[in-house]
Amino acid sequence: MEKALQTMIDNMPEKTGKSLVEWKSLLRKKSFTKHSDAMNFLKKEHGVTHGFANTIVALSKEEESTPDDLVDIQYEGKEKLRPVFEELLSVVEAFGKDVTVTPKKTTVSIIRGKQFALIKPATKTRIDLGLKLRDKPTTDRLEDSGPFGTMCTHRVKLTDVSQIDSELKEWLKEAYQEAG
Repeated sequence: MEKALQTMIDNMPEKTGKSLVEWKSLLRKKSFTKHSDAMNFLKKEHGVTHGFANTIVALSKEEESTPDDLVDIQYEGKEKLRPVFEELLSVVEAFGKDVTVTPKKTTVSIIRGKQFALIKPATKTRIDLGLKLRDKPTTDRLEDSGPFGTMCTHRVKLTDVSQIDSELKEWLKEAYQEAG
């Protein structure tokens, strides 16, 4: 049964026009209380077959989103930013086994004992990287925390992987060391 379900999920984008994550996001916005109402919506409004509609609704009722689901939802419509996110993760995870990556609804916290960085896809073209750095002056690039408030002390705006340079890596390393 597990294999059949996975095959169905894998075929979902081709057969229904959307991935399971996209369908879950759509249903979450609609907040159906009854299984049958959600199924009828998918069938009538989106032309989804009965089998796929039933599977989508059943899987969307799972209480917890997986961490991967949370990240996927954050980058829906912002796919060009995903490589920037992945590179940031690669950098911080290389610091040590004591780094914990915790996806939330709109951000991903990077923790070592306490949070030292926060990754947020702020717009369709920009990631805001929040950092906790003590006694670090702001610059044109290393800005005040802005919308992060007290969660971070600084913010760096990123639009491309090339901006994850040696200077940014040093700031990340410094924040990591201060959190330990």
